[in-house]
Amino acid sequence: MAILLVILLAFSSPIFSAGLPSSSFIPKDNFLIDCGAENVATLPDGRQFKSDPQAKSFLQANDEYKVSADGVNVPSPIYSNARIFIQEAKYSFHLVQPGFHWVRLHFYPIKNNVFDLQKATFSVNTDTYVLLHSFNVNNNEKPILKEYLINVTQPQFTISFIPLKNSAAFINAIEVVSAPDNLIFDNGAGLFPVAEFTGLTAYAFQPVFRLNNGGSLITSSNDTLARTWESDEPFLTNKNLAKNVSVATSAIKFPKDTPTISPLIAPQTVYASATEMGDAGVNQPNFNVSWKFDVDTSFSYLVRLHFCDIVSKGLNELYFNVYVNGKMAIPNLDLSAITGALSTPYYKDIVVNATLMSQGLTVQVGPAKSDGGDANAILNGIEVLKISNSVNSLDGEFGVDGRKASGSNRGTVAAVGFAMMFGAFVGLGAMVIKWHKRPQDWQKRNSFSSWLLPLHAGDTSFMSSKNSMGKSNFYSSSMGLGRFFSFAELQEATKNFDSKNIIGVGGFGNVYLGVIDEGTQVAVKRGNPQSEQGITEFQTEIQMLSKLRHRHLVSLIGYCDENEEMILVYEYMPNGHLRDHLYGKNMPSLSWKQRLDICIGAARGLHYLHTGTAQGIIHRDVKTTNILLDENFTAKVSDFGLSKDAPMGQGHVSTAVKGSFGYLDPEYFRRQQLTEKSDVYSFGVVLLEALCARPAINPQLPREQVNLADWAMQWKRKGLLDKIIDPLLVGSINPESMKKFAEAAEKCLADHGVDRPSMGDVLWNLEYALQLQEAFTQGKVEDETKSSAAVPTSPAPTTPSTTSDNHPVAPTEVNDGPPQVPAIDDHSGTAAFAQFGNISGR
Repeated sequence: MAILLVILLAFSSPIFSAGLPSSSFIPKDNFLIDCGAENVATLPDGRQFKSDPQAKSFLQANDEYKVSADGVNVPSPIYSNARIFIQEAKYSFHLVQPGFHWVRLHFYPIKNNVFDLQKATFSVNTDTYVLLHSFNVNNNEKPILKEYLINVTQPQFTISFIPLKNSAAFINAIEVVSAPDNLIFDNGAGLFPVAEFTGLTAYAFQPVFRLNNGGSLITSSNDTLARTWESDEPFLTNKNLAKNVSVATSAIKFPKDTPTISPLIAPQTVYASATEMGDAGVNQPNFNVSWKFDVDTSFSYLVRLHFCDIVSKGLNELYFNVYVNGKMAIPNLDLSAITGALSTPYYKDIVVNATLMSQGLTVQVGPAKSDGGDANAILNGIEVLKISNSVNSLDGEFGVDGRKASGSNRGTVAAVGFAMMFGAFVGLGAMVIKWHKRPQDWQKRNSFSSWLLPLHAGDTSFMSSKNSMGKSNFYSSSMGLGRFFSFAELQEATKNFDSKNIIGVGGFGNVYLGVIDEGTQVAVKRGNPQSEQGITEFQTEIQMLSKLRHRHLVSLIGYCDENEEMILVYEYMPNGHLRDHLYGKNMPSLSWKQRLDICIGAARGLHYLHTGTAQGIIHRDVKTTNILLDENFTAKVSDFGLSKDAPMGQGHVSTAVKGSFGYLDPEYFRRQQLTEKSDVYSFGVVLLEALCARPAINPQLPREQVNLADWAMQWKRKGLLDKIIDPLLVGSINPESMKKFAEAAEKCLADHGVDRPSMGDVLWNLEYALQLQEAFTQGKVEDETKSSAAVPTSPAPTTPSTTSDNHPVAPTEVNDGPPQVPAIDDHSGTAAFAQFGNISGR
């Protein structure tokens, strides 16, 4: 008897690793009906559905239409049979325990001789809630599952099927099953305004999406509550920005002291996989991983997000932000601080009001701006549940009793309509008066619109009139703002913003390679609505570049602000930005002469900014990623979203500090007073990057080496700057050229702006350094020529020369083409620096 008891206990215990709470759940109410079936149906997950004769006591109907389709290819036997109702029919269930219950309705339009179920239109109600209003399968040939979570407070629960006039209703299978008490709590987090949302248990819910992020499909066989979890891949807006990660399910540890989180909330399999930030091929992984859901925007939603840190090696390494519909939902989320351990599940309920649903539903995760941890973000699961509206409907705007949601708005609509009509009459009267007062010579003018309907009446956006004027936008042509592109044009140019065409990811948004005008390549920068940079930076970029034309400034071709889009179109720079050619990417190294040429080109661009217009312009975000290179490695300064007009009659502009860490002028940072010398300081850091081939900020290095400007100037003052330069330059760089270059950088980095040179002075010093290098290179070429002439024997095979540290030395450059150099040694300084390109800018 004892042996038998042990065996029974072993088989009745849930299979979970030691220390985990039980996932077993036995529902008090468990009604499963295979409608129209003559025999009991057993599903692959082991659940048994009653046959139609067994469920006869639950049904009240005047019809006896049963149809079946043997041999039909369906994923479950319950879809092989159906009941059809020409008149209203009801299923009633006597419940043992009040509380939340799953209600699942299964539909499959079986072909039959009773009624064409593809055309069947009907509603489904409970005593309190509208579940479906004028529902139709809409020519869907696949089984449809409608799932609901309803808080039932009465012992009798009824589901009514109500066909429309001259139509029919049908149902293949019904489930009414008790849900765990701790599945839905009364409180959630309101998204906007940010506040606690109470009273959730008073609503009904319809789960419309349930995702297993980073994992595969989870069927009812692997979920205690018979739920299905889809893969999140189809919902990712950019799959290139995400990657999957997973661990063994045995590694997941549910907290013993937190009964609200258990395998009943979500199975271990959900928490054992995640979607994290992928490798976007950028040095600054400051982007969001996004999921987009097509939802009914007239309803509010409960978004349940599941988290489990399965990627960190230690506590407090992972910090990230969570956004829902562009609003901050969870700032600086540190899972280990909440759970106290790794691989421990956690979830958050967020209520999204219908007023925030105009553009659908998006969920995003991205790195937080924290001093510690790696730039990463994860999400293990997403559940999206529609919330019943004010008249207890989950479909349509009418309640069970015929009440209409937001019915009080009718008066408001009428009032608005009357006001609009009154305004139209007033406007028409004003035009008539204006017409009678028109000038005598109006016919000699191009039109009378300039005095009848003044174009500049009101402070409207400078791009606001494009919708009525098309490509020939008045402002674009008359104000020199470049070409206006329609959104459709840019969709075609970028192949509908195909992720394969992404050539860059920045703070403003993705940059796509596009083709316009039958072959002209362009860079299309599309603003991200969730970006910290918005309309101000967008307008600043257009206004600045529209009045600037210079060989060393990136040219703006045009823009698009249609459909709330913010898109900028630039000339395409095929060689990317300077940073990629210095470190962080496996690219051929630039010679010293090339680096000098690039720095000189950038200096010319900045000098033009400061002096080329009557007022002058301060760039405010000079860095190596904003120095782009064309096919000939000609440098062009880009990204003017933070630029400011230089002050008139005073020495500075008082403004909030913006820019990128590592490049910020310390005086600007302290005093919040922006000057042209702030650009000079940032450019000094760029010069050191070109010389040392390492990031401006590298938090992984010892403290004294973190800041490139401070570290390099320490070596400069010791007279040992040559010890920290890019090893690939050793032997090919003229010491005098490097000395002049370093002096220019040092002057740029002076603590006080008044002690720094102008960009014109910096440019002069760099050109002098280039002359020294060219003389040095020419001398080496002449020496080698003389040497080869003196020894007319056949040359022996040569091997690459190396430094005393066994680092390969770049060959002498005598042209401007890309240099041919040996591969970077894994132990070289450049390779070491290349690992640390992930410092975030703006």
